[in-house]
Amino acid sequence: MLYKAHAKINLGLNVVKRREDGYHELEMVMVPVTFYDELYIEKSPILSFSANRDYVSDNPNNTILKAYEYLKNKYQFKEDYRIHLNKHIPTRAGLAGGSADGAALIRAINELSGLALSEEELRQAAVSVGSDVYFCLVNKPALVYGTGDIVKPFVVNMNPYILLVKPFKGVSTKVAFKELDLDKCDHPDVLLIKEALEKGDYQMLCDNIANSLEEPSFRINPTIAKLKQDLKDYGFDAALMSGSGSTVFGLTMNKELLFRASDYFKEQRYFTRRVVICP
Repeated sequence: MLYKAHAKINLGLNVVKRREDGYHELEMVMVPVTFYDELYIEKSPILSFSANRDYVSDNPNNTILKAYEYLKNKYQFKEDYRIHLNKHIPTRAGLAGGSADGAALIRAINELSGLALSEEELRQAAVSVGSDVYFCLVNKPALVYGTGDIVKPFVVNMNPYILLVKPFKGVSTKVAFKELDLDKCDHPDVLLIKEALEKGDYQMLCDNIANSLEEPSFRINPTIAKLKQDLKDYGFDAALMSGSGSTVFGLTMNKELLFRASDYFKEQRYFTRRVVICP
């Protein structure tokens, strides 16, 4: 059976403060987009995992296997599974590809093993695997708080065209947070961004999107800052880095511009995808 693992973008990311436990307190507006990995899973006499990318299979932090181990230990289901991942979302991109894969596995096992987990049990499973996994499990536009463990969905009433553009070099989320200067970075008002999306006010959205993590990520990888400016210069109404990078996205209501820009940035050897917000 196929389960889709949708990428996300951050339309707003405010790092509020560093917590005593070493993590950061966050306020975010996150939306799933129409770009996804494909998780195939079926019952099997023994557990097996494969992927179309070697770096996924060899990764000790593989979120799919972490999620599987958590559920197996917690709920002692009897079935085993053959799991295959077609990986399309790039790593170190700020698109939550690994988190989306872990969330897809949780959805799959909950359904195929008949666990019928409550919303709180699903949340606990997701949070145990990674910070963005619970949002990816909910898979709806949402306000996200804390370390990603509080997700409050809302309805979006606009659908701009979005171009994802990623340079070759990624950014480590851990390093970006370590290098963050809370006094110098942007601190967007996520409630204004939510209001714009709910009202369908495109200009209000463009005027308010911002990301605290651009400050360190631009220093770590200056190509990201250049790419953001290039998208604006090309004609996009707004551009922003997603997560800790290195993907930057541009917003437009002009479909022709979207396709022209996609071809242009692909010719510059960037990874590109044309997407819209999932409802």
